Amino acid sequence: MSAFGVSIVWLAKILNLALTVYFWVIFARALFSWIRPNPYNPIVRTVYRLVDPLTNRIRRMLPTRFGMIDIAPFLLMLIIVFLQEAVTRLLLHLALRL
Repeated sequence: MSAFGVSIVWLAKILNLALTVYFWVIFARALFSWIRPNPYNPIVRTVYRLVDPLTNRIRRMLPTRFGMIDIAPFLLMLIIVFLQEAVTRLLLHLALRL
């Protein structure tokens, strides 16, 4: 494997880690909707700022409310898992060919 291939492997690992962290941030946001933490807490505000723009975009495109349940965070988590599998595998396959 060339140096460029090794760089692509590292890029795949970093992207996979970033998507994993974002997955858990989405999970935290879903938990926050159940426990109602202080909305002025800086950690809570950061989580809201990271997740809400994408879940709001999903809500505009699809009906995500079923009674009192909103599945937009779940759909976003599914998208993250799909990106992890597809993009990481594609990058690793590309690195092995170089």
